[in-house]
Amino acid sequence: MKKLFSACALSRIGRLATLLGLMQSAFHSHGHGGVAFEDDVCVINVNFMQAHFTVFQPETRQNTEYCEDIPDVTRSVFVMEYLHDLLTEMAIDFRIVRDINNVGRFASWKDIEAIGDLEAATVFYQEPQIEEGGFYRTSYEFLEKGTYIGVVTAVHPEEERNYNAVFYFQVGGRDWGTIPLFILIAVLLQLGFWLSQGGWQRLRSRYA
Repeated sequence: MKKLFSACALSRIGRLATLLGLMQSAFHSHGHGGVAFEDDVCVINVNFMQAHFTVFQPETRQNTEYCEDIPDVTRSVFVMEYLHDLLTEMAIDFRIVRDINNVGRFASWKDIEAIGDLEAATVFYQEPQIEEGGFYRTSYEFLEKGTYIGVVTAVHPEEERNYNAVFYFQVGGRDWGTIPLFILIAVLLQLGFWLSQGGWQRLRSRYA
């Protein structure tokens, strides 16, 4: 009986570990909108083109690099290092928008188009500029903690077409989203299994 109980418990724990692993994987794979992690480096996807994307807070965090979880409400420096030669020929602008519709980490260009008054939701806008050296740099001093959406627009140098990258980021502390809820559900499932196997009765009899 004890062997059967141990086997069931191990099986349950194994499924729970798998569930938590899938949750973590989903969080990292889908939780960054236009930003992905490659070898611990943030990469922004501007359609088929890519650029390293980094945020600095020199007044409070010196040279520490951030991606989507920006800790302090202060001046933040946004840097893009182009990984595609065509980007060095394109006029590129950068916009920071409050996440007024709470789309979060799954923000896309359709969510930007769905904003009724984009200008009213915009907290910062950098006019288009061409950076032939391959580095784009701008800064903005945040005044409020919250969730924001970054929008990069690149204009093709010869054709009438634009390329967009849309990505979510949090300022003033990490947004854990629904992860705590998933963890709570997992704990409750495990507790329910323990109770169903007579865990409470055994505990009571042990200390009776």
